[in-house]
Amino acid sequence: MTRPNEVRASLSARRRAAELDALAGGAPVDVLVVGGGVTGTGVALDAASRGLSVALVEAHDLAFGTSRWSSKLVHGGLRYLAHGHVRLARQSAVERDILLRRTAPHLTRPMAQLFPRYADASAAAEALTAAGLTAGDALRRLAGTPSALLPRPRSVPAAQALTLAPGLREAGLHGGMLAFDGALTDDARLVVALARTAAGLGARVLTRVRALELAADRVRARDELTGEHVELRARQVVNAAGVWAGGLVPSVRLRPSRGSHLVLDGRATGLGETALMVGVPGETNRFVFLLPQPGGRVYLGLTDEPLDGEATDITEVPESDVDFLLDVASRVLARPPTRADVLGSFAGLRPLLDSADGRTSDLSREHAVLTDAATGVVTVVGGKLTTYRVMARDTVDAAVRAARLRAPASRTARLPLIGAADRAALATVEAPRALVRRYGTEAPRVAALGDVDPALARPVADGSDVTAGEVVWAVRHEGALSADDVLHRRTRLGLVAPEAEAARPEVTDLVERSLRGLR
Repeated sequence: MTRPNEVRASLSARRRAAELDALAGGAPVDVLVVGGGVTGTGVALDAASRGLSVALVEAHDLAFGTSRWSSKLVHGGLRYLAHGHVRLARQSAVERDILLRRTAPHLTRPMAQLFPRYADASAAAEALTAAGLTAGDALRRLAGTPSALLPRPRSVPAAQALTLAPGLREAGLHGGMLAFDGALTDDARLVVALARTAAGLGARVLTRVRALELAADRVRARDELTGEHVELRARQVVNAAGVWAGGLVPSVRLRPSRGSHLVLDGRATGLGETALMVGVPGETNRFVFLLPQPGGRVYLGLTDEPLDGEATDITEVPESDVDFLLDVASRVLARPPTRADVLGSFAGLRPLLDSADGRTSDLSREHAVLTDAATGVVTVVGGKLTTYRVMARDTVDAAVRAARLRAPASRTARLPLIGAADRAALATVEAPRALVRRYGTEAPRVAALGDVDPALARPVADGSDVTAGEVVWAVRHEGALSADDVLHRRTRLGLVAPEAEAARPEVTDLVERSLRGLR
């Protein structure tokens, strides 16, 4: 199988300008993708890996929308099982295995999850959770994921539960269920890796290009850097714009739901590396998560509320979501978190297909690939981050059929992303562990920038683990065009506003100097 060329996998301002000029005045590509989130970049990679010519346009930046606002979980579909969606749960388990073991071991990790059991808990709810975890483990085995990576679920006594999660409320604690699932180091970095891997196979990845009007064979767009209008031609256009897909293809009707998260200081929660899964009072099989992250943060999420109004570029976390999340977490923590413990917040919008009545939490998470009768545009909506690869495969299959292209079957289940290697090999990479978690086998190249220029080995702000060299790398190789691209998407400094603002002057200076060097 053809592997991506590492030199061609570099995204830069210079490459963007050259490729946009070529597309605006040249022959059509086979597939033109609109949207630079996990689904759009996944589609670009799938198509490019089949030997098709590909271009992707994104109005803002890679992972600008929902794809950077997930819970950072690569999960096996426990909730899907509870709703009777066995096929989707099995699909999730298979895709989790592919991410953990083949395509992105460097960006994923196993995560222990504790479901604490208290004296006032419903016996029926506990039995349902245990049954769900057992069924989920059966799907793990069917997917081929070894128990050495994701151990089987088991019951633990109260003393062990407190060892795993010292911040738990001890009064009334009867133990819990310990299970294992997958987690991402960073969802935005997964999108960047997908885009770069696609670029390494020849795809043209163009950020700051806003699609204005779509047809099956062309996109009228605007270069957001120059204001120039361009027409880009293709044999098939794919709409992967997420919650904004309906604005480009009106026949697509969505009911977006909001998933809110809070960023807490891990020390305030008293947690270690084990996540807590807390049942929502009065709900069946709905949980709030306390998810420890590398670097001492804990993400507390998530909500599932219908969006009130139109989708905007940035979704704010309403006060009601803050109250809800803190209240549920307070039920199990010895020291109930307060608003003073909230370092930041973020919310993403799920592009759920409007195909049923009732709450958005009851709508199916299965994806849909639709071909618009009026325009011929292929649109993909719905789905989950874990199953992005299947969404991309089905979308490219539909595009190939619609445009009568010649292409082999999807190859991405066996295609490692840029920086990927098996876990044994990653453990031997000679670079700081924090860099290996973010860059995989490319970590030594990032670290080498600091070896050549000691100033690039220094952090961008006091107390930060992000180095100046990472900013330069983001501009030279990852397509970053502004300080915000670095603060909010190539790194996640932007999740805590004071940290982002402390780093902004240095990051801005580094980005500007790096861009000048590319001209």
